[in-house]
Amino acid sequence: MSGDIISAKAPVNIAVIKYWGKRDEKLLIPLNDSVSASFDMNVMCAKTSVCARPDFVEDKFWLNGVEQSFNNPRLINCLLKIKNIAAEQQSVEKDFLKWKVHICSENNFPTAAGLASSAAGYACLTTALAQLYKINTDLSVVARLGSGSASRSIYGGFVRWYSGTKPDGSDSVSKQVVDAQYWSEMRVLILVVSETQKHISSLDGMKITAETSELIKHRVAVSVPSRVEKMCAAIKQKDFATFAELTMKDSNEFHAVCLSAYPPCIYLTETSYRIIEIIHFYNKMCGSPKVAYTFDAGPNACLYLLEDEVPRVLSLINYFFPSSNKDFVKGLPCPTLENVDFLKNSEKDPIGNDLLKYVIYTKLGDGPIILNDGDHLLNECGEPM
Repeated sequence: MSGDIISAKAPVNIAVIKYWGKRDEKLLIPLNDSVSASFDMNVMCAKTSVCARPDFVEDKFWLNGVEQSFNNPRLINCLLKIKNIAAEQQSVEKDFLKWKVHICSENNFPTAAGLASSAAGYACLTTALAQLYKINTDLSVVARLGSGSASRSIYGGFVRWYSGTKPDGSDSVSKQVVDAQYWSEMRVLILVVSETQKHISSLDGMKITAETSELIKHRVAVSVPSRVEKMCAAIKQKDFATFAELTMKDSNEFHAVCLSAYPPCIYLTETSYRIIEIIHFYNKMCGSPKVAYTFDAGPNACLYLLEDEVPRVLSLINYFFPSSNKDFVKGLPCPTLENVDFLKNSEKDPIGNDLLKYVIYTKLGDGPIILNDGDHLLNECGEPM
């Protein structure tokens, strides 16, 4: 058995119906279903290389060029789960299961800033390890053990993660609603307010909220079950107005629930609230929802909109949040901005200079892929390149 290097790439996903709170902390079983979209990996992705060899003396893990402690329960749980499946399926030799592993991962976007870095990272790790150990299983269940929302990054397009009812979490799986090509006109603008790590991690925030919030009980029992079904129907019907309204209502409720925790979990900033204000102003001016905002556990806005709206909405952002950054729009090629004279009569002035660091322009994308031999992050010795 050789010590081949396996490398994979996996997408970021941002939920339009949020997951917040766990039914089981160890198995990362969520309190409620959620729905998300996976993004174009050419713009935002996690990339991971894995290797197992008999001469490795210890398990090692590098993230974004820096060696991390391998004593991470979630990382270990993913690795052990895959090794156990490999043993059951007899997919590799027994000796191979005893070899230590080297894992090297990197993100091409800010980590721990509310941009779903752990989701992409663990989906990527799971995909690479599954290939290394030659297993055949539902990888959404394995990825969930690393990061709950990683379950959704196992697929492209729009994805639903089912909370399930079984105590062992075996039915807490993700399934694709539609693929990335189904609603090909869908576009995404991520407004990066901050790249710094969150004050309250999602892990801590979920625990505090689940233990202390009265509002989360209503969300789990009433709001989300109805909203998830309506959202999946809107996606399948390409009903953007309904999609947008559901997305914004769920984001608002999610952050209201976070605020209802004790002590409160505050993720939005003044700039975040101004973005919300501007989006509602624009939609009202258009006469129907043309763009939807959603905020994960962080200040950065994720705007969903159709391709035809991108030039106008980017012009809107550029007007209200002027930037001195020459590379303000990253990702897909920036379309030609439109005339914003319509804003000059709105009695709304620009909000402030350089309040946004930059904008990431992207679209929906596919699920994880295995990369070619020339794309490894580990060298022939199993060390970072």
